Amino acid sequence: AAAPMESGAGVGTPPCSPPSHPPAMEADDFQFVLCEGCRQESPDLKLLTCLHTLCLNCLSEKKPVGQCPVCQTAIPQASGIPDMDNLLYKNLQAKLSIYKKIRDDGGPSCSRCRKETATVWCSECEEFLCSKCFEDHQWFFKKRSHEARRVEELRAESAHRFLEDSRKSCNLFCSSPGHANQGHISSIYCPTCEKAMCCSCALLDSQHTSFRDIRAESRRRQEELSAMTRELKRNRSGFEAAYAELQDEAARLERAQREMRELIEQRVEQLVRWIRREQEELLGLVEARQEQGRQELARELRRVEGVLQRMEAGERLVEKMNLYGTEQEVMDMQPFIKDSLQELRRLQPAAAGERLQPGDLAECRARLQAL
Repeated sequence: AAAPMESGAGVGTPPCSPPSHPPAMEADDFQFVLCEGCRQESPDLKLLTCLHTLCLNCLSEKKPVGQCPVCQTAIPQASGIPDMDNLLYKNLQAKLSIYKKIRDDGGPSCSRCRKETATVWCSECEEFLCSKCFEDHQWFFKKRSHEARRVEELRAESAHRFLEDSRKSCNLFCSSPGHANQGHISSIYCPTCEKAMCCSCALLDSQHTSFRDIRAESRRRQEELSAMTRELKRNRSGFEAAYAELQDEAARLERAQREMRELIEQRVEQLVRWIRREQEELLGLVEARQEQGRQELARELRRVEGVLQRMEAGERLVEKMNLYGTEQEVMDMQPFIKDSLQELRRLQPAAAGERLQPGDLAECRARLQAL
């Protein structure tokens, strides 16, 4: 990090020239600060016990309520809204927003006078300052110890470097209710209260004595989390192996399902082809039986029609002979006509049970029943 800027000649001097090609904003590198549900920035990011980060809108809209919409882990709070804010991602969003202002073509305006273009950024006050307001900041407000850097220098840096420098310049403030919003910098940690406190509060605390350096405590906590992460990495191999086995099992099931589906489709196609062959054969058999029945029926119709015509001819001949025939004609023709009429008398129409059944489809019905 750069050393604190001094007032005087350095304040009014023109800022250093920016590089011709300043580093581009690595937008993809900071997607992790977005809500894992809607992938949007939000000032209300909540950290779930499963360590997923979601905004209030996603927690309220996603169903079922009471579960993480990413991994379905239960949320212990009855309201379905976790109590823990993801302060890290919220603050990173705010810092990246500041960096975007620095990278804007026009540059940020002064946070105090709001008229002049800012030339300095005070990371402790989190303010952009023009040259005049920065001089007031240094002398009138007695904040010469604050780390301030020129905007042009920050513009030439990457977002990663800006966030790292912001982290180094961040101070812890006393958690005592009486010192709220008073800017009392904390350098002491009380393990009994589990709170950060300033020197004044530590001197006045007569109950607790085993104080620790706050930065040492911060490092200890971070090292503790790092150690747990390393242990989780060792345990992760077992879960990765189980995950790979489950994926293999899922692939095997998918493959078995696909093979069975193909087998079913193949078998169904075979059955369809066989049924279609049976259909063609049965339709052909029906057509043959129908044709045979039509022919037999036509023959029977012709036979019965012939008998009726013979009877009609006999009746007509006898009637005309009675009217107009001479004795000689009767004597000559009567034996012949008598024999013919006797033959007709012997003919009888077929009974209903004896009559031919044209187009018998019993065989077709039997084969259909066997399908």
